[in-house]
Amino acid sequence: MKESEQLTDVIRDNVMRALDEDMGSGDLTADLVAASANARAIVIARESMTIAGQPWVNEVFRQLDPNVFVEWVCNDGDPISADADADAEICIITGPARAILSGERTALNFMQLLSGTATTTARYVRAVDETKARVLDTRKTIPGMRLAQKYAVRCGGGNNHRIGLFDAILIKENHIVSCGGITAAVKTAQQKYQGLPIEVEVESIAELEEALSVGADRLLLDNFNIADLQAAVDINQEKGRPPAELEASGGITLDTIRAIAETGVDYISIGAMTKDVSAVDLSMRFHYED
Repeated sequence: MKESEQLTDVIRDNVMRALDEDMGSGDLTADLVAASANARAIVIARESMTIAGQPWVNEVFRQLDPNVFVEWVCNDGDPISADADADAEICIITGPARAILSGERTALNFMQLLSGTATTTARYVRAVDETKARVLDTRKTIPGMRLAQKYAVRCGGGNNHRIGLFDAILIKENHIVSCGGITAAVKTAQQKYQGLPIEVEVESIAELEEALSVGADRLLLDNFNIADLQAAVDINQEKGRPPAELEASGGITLDTIRAIAETGVDYISIGAMTKDVSAVDLSMRFHYED
């Protein structure tokens, strides 16, 4: 299945489950409104953000009533400037009032979460501007929302690490213990998955040198300080045959990421972009039509 087809299926399933959770057997309050009533609703942002989540909003109203039309003022990935004194329009929704009312919260929930992820990602990406480092996400995602959040990371200018356990090899601390060491784990992976890149988590310079000696393709430098990151870059250039890709990870913040990027690592992975999400402030305003 193509990635775009997989995402389409995920969006459909995300929305179906969210609507079922919210509406159950029906929207009792929306049924107070005449079935013939139409409305025009405007979604606004009350704070600056990077927008993400439009396909989920579109799907909410498609499932509720295909006669609802969503007109977007901006595109996913666009920066939006707004504050408490100057709201920014995101989209205009027109159609049957009942359907718009029923979909309001679900649509906003998707957009505020995914825009929050994109906005946080964009801040990290800007912080490493003009360095070689690329910002990566992790598997620290909200259950059931992984592909959605990884989509939002891309909207924010970040890059996706592996999607799950099935599409890449990352030998971490507990795998190393279970396999009997770095060398044993890497050699087993090389034999079992020939031609597939192998990434190894290392926690010291000694572990880095061992992983390099057995031909690991990428090294995840876990909680290395700046001096050790710089040393890792230098040792990799000297001893890597060829040099491995280097990924810094662990406790990285907006205050520390620039210095980490300037050591020369290739990637910086940040769980906080998808794990510690602060939803953006969105609102929907209704205007009824004759």
